[in-house]
Amino acid sequence: MSLIRERRTPPEELGPMLRAARERAGMGQREAARKAHLSPGYMAHLEAGARCPSRTVAERLAVVLELNDDEQAQLYAAAVTDAGRDHPWRTNIRS
Repeated sequence: MSLIRERRTPPEELGPMLRAARERAGMGQREAARKAHLSPGYMAHLEAGARCPSRTVAERLAVVLELNDDEQAQLYAAAVTDAGRDHPWRTNIRS
């Protein structure tokens, strides 16, 4: 039996909030992605509202972009626990 997860759609306001926070921090997408250990393409998908971050990615972005409490709450609410390195099948991979 395999576990199939549905792709989730992030809230509309998540992408613009991430972009605004990145610009407020004075970083381009590539620099923010590098500091958060993400690919620039994945960062672009997050800002375009095409992807939900994993909990690990959300935690990294909160630090790199210096998100305030409201922004962190918004980001963590959209984060998923069964994606990327957070996926239960990948418990042996370290971030």
